[in-house]
Amino acid sequence: MSLPAVFSRLNQLSLPYLPAKLNYAPRKQLCVKASGGSSEGEEGRMEIRREKDGWKIDFSGGAPVTPLLDTINYPIHMKNLGIKDLEQLAAEVRAEIVHTVAKTGGHLSSSLGVVELTVALHHVFNTPDDRIIWDVGHQAYGHKILTGRRSKMHTIRKTSGLAGFPKRDESEYDAFGAGHSSTSISAGLGMAVGRDLLGKDNNVVSVIGDGAMTAGQAYEAMNNAGFLDSNLIVVLNDNKQVSLPTATLDGPATPVGALSSALTKLQASPKFRQLREAAKSLTKQIGSQAHEVAAKVDEYARGMLSASGSTFFEELGLYYIGPVDGHNIDDLVTIFEKVKSMPAPGPVLIHIVTEKGKGYPPAEAAADRMHGVVKFDPSTGKQNKSVSSTLSYTQYFAESLIKEAEADTKIVAIHAAMGGGTGLNYFQKRFPDRCFDVGIAEQHAVTFAAGLATEGLKPFCAIYSSFLQRGYDQVVHDVDLQKLPVRFAMDRAGLVGADGPTHCGAFDVTYMACLPNMVVMAPSDEAELMHMVATAAAIDDRPSCFRFPRGNGVGAVLPLNYKGIPLEVGKGRILMEGSRVAIVGYGAMVQQCLKAAENLKFYNISTTVVDARFCKPLDADLIRRVAKEHEILITVEEGSIGGFGSHVAHFLSLDGLLDGGLKLRSMVLPDRYIDHGAPDDQMEAAGLSSRHICATVLTLVGRPMEALKCNETMC
Repeated sequence: MSLPAVFSRLNQLSLPYLPAKLNYAPRKQLCVKASGGSSEGEEGRMEIRREKDGWKIDFSGGAPVTPLLDTINYPIHMKNLGIKDLEQLAAEVRAEIVHTVAKTGGHLSSSLGVVELTVALHHVFNTPDDRIIWDVGHQAYGHKILTGRRSKMHTIRKTSGLAGFPKRDESEYDAFGAGHSSTSISAGLGMAVGRDLLGKDNNVVSVIGDGAMTAGQAYEAMNNAGFLDSNLIVVLNDNKQVSLPTATLDGPATPVGALSSALTKLQASPKFRQLREAAKSLTKQIGSQAHEVAAKVDEYARGMLSASGSTFFEELGLYYIGPVDGHNIDDLVTIFEKVKSMPAPGPVLIHIVTEKGKGYPPAEAAADRMHGVVKFDPSTGKQNKSVSSTLSYTQYFAESLIKEAEADTKIVAIHAAMGGGTGLNYFQKRFPDRCFDVGIAEQHAVTFAAGLATEGLKPFCAIYSSFLQRGYDQVVHDVDLQKLPVRFAMDRAGLVGADGPTHCGAFDVTYMACLPNMVVMAPSDEAELMHMVATAAAIDDRPSCFRFPRGNGVGAVLPLNYKGIPLEVGKGRILMEGSRVAIVGYGAMVQQCLKAAENLKFYNISTTVVDARFCKPLDADLIRRVAKEHEILITVEEGSIGGFGSHVAHFLSLDGLLDGGLKLRSMVLPDRYIDHGAPDDQMEAAGLSSRHICATVLTLVGRPMEALKCNETMC
């Protein structure tokens, strides 16, 4: 049969899940109005128009005109749309994303890059019965718009608003919560196996980016998927932002032209798949040698049609299709429909090629593709970044580490695909041969740093507090057990505002301070951070770590040339002398303690404020002194139970200092996850503001009514 005949036969296949009643009248007769459309007049609004080379958006106007999107409340409303309608819908969704994020800030380019993919997935698959799992999740804004949340998009990442990532308790369409990377295939495989055990027949789709594919968990999941052979669809979204670790997947070109479209449709053909399975079944009966020959013939024949990367995925047991143009809705819909109707079981990987920031020129032109943005002007892409008199803690860390590295050639830096987030992009520019981006591979980053330490180098492993959780076994087994001097710089410690609980650094003090050989520090301000960078560089006989928060410094006097002075390990300091109450702060919470002490002067309560500096080793002499000299001792930290306060309480109990009249309280993050929101709102929700510290003190000194009345103006 000729190729045209094959394609003709393929295109005649009907979609089995579409009832006849959905093929009703033209779109102009639809009267359903989705909530969330702007009430502005058409004049002065963002214009979307069709041209010869596709849909174009004029971003200079206000809210976009979205006549088709206005008819879509949920994915079911997309089922009757043809390809041209879906292309228009994609353009309107793209305009809506730009318009929304311009007002709220958030993750922009990731969502823009998967608009066509999102539209195609929700058109073909029957969500929420069919599961779509978005890896990481910052690309899910279009998904939220199409699944009943358009009217709430203006609240995204705000207090009590929509989460910036998929969240199971937010919508039944969010099949799996995300925020961290490389979990989608594992979760999808679990759902697929669970479906099979329960006798269901729904589809499971895991959408994962090429960056997330650098993590070992993705390969562990694919290896297991190939063995279990459950029906699972993996969509590899390749946007060239992070190089994959194998040469077999480097540089796949975007398919263009009629031939590429024909080949991708042929590869997705059920008949091609059925023929392949039939051939394997027959040769298995003949013998293993014949089966291997047939498999190789199939593998290399398909390799000529697609990319050399197919052989890699085939070795893992996944049927490979691609590369496919991820911005061609016709191709995407055709492939998803064919894969969905495949009768033969097994995992399938569809490799699509997309462009991050697609369709929005400022994002396409930006070096970072406008990945994460604050509010911006849609017409220019210029972000309305606030001007601060201080730098971020991240930048202070980077500048300080550069100064240490200038003085010591053995200092090297490691990060896990977070050069910008950790500030090590500055270090890399200064020392390109001494900075290592290992990809989204925290486990490898930790053990790689341990290996560097065995050779006498001084590795600084910069990983977000919540991301280091992914490499904790390596911290214990490969670093601490062997007492290797790896230095962990844990950014985003404590509450992180709009990113919410997935990125909240709540547990690092607890999980690091329980390790026998670890030195655990936390700076109270940016100057202290620089001193702790210098301290970590000087500690060369055991591992060490220091945490620091998201946000800007407090305006502390900085050391000369950003070069810190090593601190005496295990020694804190007294910042304010009092007589009745001692407040011992750990890390950034020292600032709240100082505010509380100032406010307590209004109540004539004499307060001592201590900057602990170290959780381990604890400054036993200082803690013993303040416990003996004060009636009340309160510890304050922006971390979970089991951290600094627990170490202080344990020491006091062993030292017998709790046997007398000392009143001890530990103020920590509550035993629940704090939802995303403004930093001040989160601090209030956690009960760790200066007001809460004042109220705790007033309660302990027997003034409960004043504690209740305590407010920001008086307390």
